[in-house]
Order: sequence, then C-alpha cells, then structure tokens
Amino acid sequence: MDPALLLLVLDLVGIFVFALAGGLVAVRRDLDVFGVLVLAGTTGLGGGFLRDVLIDATPPAALVDWRYLAAPVVAGLVTFVAHPALGRMERSIGVFDAFGLALFCVAGALKAADFGLGPVPAALMGMVTAIGGGMARDLLVGQVPGVLAGGLYAVPALAGAAVAVGGFSAGVPTLVAAIAGFAVCLVWRLLALYRHWNAPRPRGPASV
Repeated sequence: MDPALLLLVLDLVGIFVFALAGGLVAVRRDLDVFGVLVLAGTTGLGGGFLRDVLIDATPPAALVDWRYLAAPVVAGLVTFVAHPALGRMERSIGVFDAFGLALFCVAGALKAADFGLGPVPAALMGMVTAIGGGMARDLLVGQVPGVLAGGLYAVPALAGAAVAVGGFSAGVPTLVAAIAGFAVCLVWRLLALYRHWNAPRPRGPASV
C-alpha cells in the first residue's frame, strides 16, 4: 500500500473513533449539539493538529483536507443521535478507544519520521498524536486528563509508536512496521483495560 494512503486511512479511522468517545463525554455532560460537535472535533483532531504544528507540517492537515473535518462531524452527529445505544456499549467504546489509540500513535509516529525526525522524537510525536485530543477534551470539561490519572494509556502509545518508527528506520516495509506498532499498542492497552493495570502512584500521604 502507498505510504501516503496508509497514513490517510490511519488518520481518518483514528479521528472517527476518538471523536465518538469525545461526543459521548459531551452527551454525559448534557451539552447541546454544538458542544457535542466541539468535543468530538477536539478529541478527534487535537492530537494530529498539535503534531502537525510541532513538526512544521503546516497548515495542519485538518485545515486543508475536508475529510479531516468531515470525520469528527459525522462521528459527533452519530453520537448525538445514537448516544443511548452507544452508552450501552461502554465496554465496546473502551475497545474502540484502544483501536483509536493504536491507530493514532502509529500514524503520528510515521508522519513525523517521514518529515525527517529521528526515531526518538518521532516516537514521542506518535504518543502526542494519540493522547493530545483526549487531554484537550478533558481540560475543556474541567477535569484532570484521564491520561494523567487513569490506567496505562500513554505508555502503550509510546511503545507502539517506537516499534513503528523502529521498523520504518530499519527499512521494514511501512505497512509491516505500522501493523507491528499497532499490535503492540492495542494488545498492551486492552490488557491494561481488562486487567485494570495502572502506572505506579506515590505511596503515603501527600506533603503540604
């Protein structure tokens, strides 16, 4: 598959999946249809927007390709109309979110590598792409970003991005590198989700 087409597909699918999760947060906060679309768009596009600005891929893809704007709008409207059914699929939404995380960490890392970044900064850009939209969404609704207080989330994204970039840098076909990075992130995140794995926290009372 053409690398450019692969990146586009990964980006659009990841945007749609993340936008669904953002739209659900808006519905649960009792926001109107505009609020649902804003949170869906922020969640779906925030990470990629930040990545593009940081790697100087300007203007960001979301501002020059209508498909990047259409994906979160469609996801937001789907959530607004079908949120009762989506809400009953809470466990499945967590799975969809894990797929979005895996898609975005790979797409972000490979795009950064394609723009000439080294393996380490490219992997970091993959992680930023995967977690940036969710962090922006949580801040907009006034809560501590889940990535800072929940289960393992950023670490699987960084690991998947590192695998994808490592394969790309070693000359492995882009599709193979992408699948490997995707699988590492997805499996790790799903295990963390179902086994309730968490990053270590400080022990004892906090000092004032």
